[in-house]
Amino acid sequence: MEIILKTDIKGLGYKNDLVDVKPGYGRNYLIPQGFAMLATPSNKRILEENIKQAAHKAEKIKTAAEELASKLESTTLEIKAKIGDSGKIFGKVTTLQISDALSEKGIEIDRKKISINMPVSGEGEFEAEVDLHREVTSTVKFVVVAE
Repeated sequence: MEIILKTDIKGLGYKNDLVDVKPGYGRNYLIPQGFAMLATPSNKRILEENIKQAAHKAEKIKTAAEELASKLESTTLEIKAKIGDSGKIFGKVTTLQISDALSEKGIEIDRKKISINMPVSGEGEFEAEVDLHREVTSTVKFVVVAE
C-alpha cells in the first residue's frame, strides 16, 4: 500500500515522503491517526505542488539545522544520576533528561528527536544522536556524574 506521510515517523520516513507499508498498518494506524494519507493520483499531484512551493523554505530550515548541529557537537552536557556502590546507575538516563539539559543551555530540541544508541551503565562520557532534519543529524556528548 502506497501512502504519503503527513509527519516524520522514525524508522519509516519524513513528512511528504511517498512510502510503501503493509495495508493493515496504513489503514488501521497511520491514516486514522492522521500521520498519513492514501497516495491517490490527485494526492500525488497536490504533494508535488506543495513540494515545489516549500523548496525555498526547506533550504532555510536545512541551513538552520546545520548551524544547530555544529553548536550541538561543541556542547557537552552534564547529567546527574543516582549511582550505587558498584558504580552502576539506578534507573537509566533518558532522552527527556538530555532534552532538559539542552534547554538549560538555550537549545530547544524535542525529546523524540534524540536517541541514545549505547547503554548508559555508569559514570562516564556518552553520546546521543539528534535528528535535526532529514539530511542533518548530529551527536551531543553528555557526561553522567553522581548526584
